Amino acid sequence: MKYLFSLSILGLFLSFATSSCAQSDKSKRPSPPALIKQKVGNTTVSIEYSQPSVKGRTIGEDLEPKEAEVWRTGANEATIFQVDNDVMINGKVLPKGKYALFTIVNKDNWTIIFNKEWKQWGAFKYEEEKDALRVIVKESKAEPFAEKMFFTIDDEGKVILMWGEKKIEFFVK
Repeated sequence: MKYLFSLSILGLFLSFATSSCAQSDKSKRPSPPALIKQKVGNTTVSIEYSQPSVKGRTIGEDLEPKEAEVWRTGANEATIFQVDNDVMINGKVLPKGKYALFTIVNKDNWTIIFNKEWKQWGAFKYEEEKDALRVIVKESKAEPFAEKMFFTIDDEGKVILMWGEKKIEFFVK
């Protein structure tokens, strides 16, 4: 009887261990993680995010970002924007560090937000008073259509976000 009880406890433990390992494997999520790093001058710029897919839905209606709402600029955890030196974002100073990258869409303008509270899930705990910087950029048309959201950074510091037919860009100097 002790043997059967011990075996049951071991089986229960193994099932919990297996399910927790599976949950921590972020690559199996519907919106998998992505990381882009680029050297811009002597500064390393990195963006760590999760990539949602359009899957036939309409951005702004069925999918975020929705008009005038704060968006985590990706899926799952808040997107992390990190620089290892002080930089200029579209001509405005951003001190070195880690930031949550949020956006707000207002028609064809996007507000890009660098928030000091970088470790958070989504935008549920977003607090405007923790913003380090906000810049406004124009939206343009993505070509080709980006089924999966992604970022690019070139060695000149141009950061591009592509998502569906939406394309925004800002500059890190």
